[in-house]
Amino acid sequence: MTATDGGAGGTLPAALRTEALEQLLTERGLIDPKVLDGVITTYETNVGPLNGARVVARAWTDPEYRRRLLDDGTAAIEELGFSGAQGEHIVVVENTATTHNVVVCTLCSCYPWPVLGLPPSWYKDPAYRARVVKEPRTVLSEMGLELDDDVRITVHDSTSEVRWFVLPERPAGAEHLSEEQLVPLVTRDAMVGVAKVVAP
Repeated sequence: MTATDGGAGGTLPAALRTEALEQLLTERGLIDPKVLDGVITTYETNVGPLNGARVVARAWTDPEYRRRLLDDGTAAIEELGFSGAQGEHIVVVENTATTHNVVVCTLCSCYPWPVLGLPPSWYKDPAYRARVVKEPRTVLSEMGLELDDDVRITVHDSTSEVRWFVLPERPAGAEHLSEEQLVPLVTRDAMVGVAKVVAP
């Protein structure tokens, strides 16, 4: 979408329209911005990513579940009670010491909401969507993830038909941790493939 700066019939980017609508509703006392911010934070940070972290921790501690997850991501994720809109047809790929997977949606921002919550702003940014396909190693480095030259990087393009989910590599030093202890270590960014999970 492009913005025009002037005359009648011009359109504003969705973010500006959303901000204007929020301001109008707030001024009229129809919404409380603190409540709205709390809802957004919940879906961006807590509910969705926490669900995904539970999926990852189960896969790290239960080899049979891991096998089912890689064979049929949607069904295995539903076993833990996570399903719904934007969660149909999830395919899970696994990061290892030699293979790294990263997810993008080049057309819009298709994303597995039941396990990751709302997509972050950088995921929807046209620069990320265009560049990570062409120069993934550079983009990952700019986001703070340095990978060795011998690590093969595969970029997966999510669509409305298939949404991708990354099973991160279990970090060294976390072998003794239980499933519940592993959950807080897993981040949304690791499940998109732009970060690694770090042991405590």
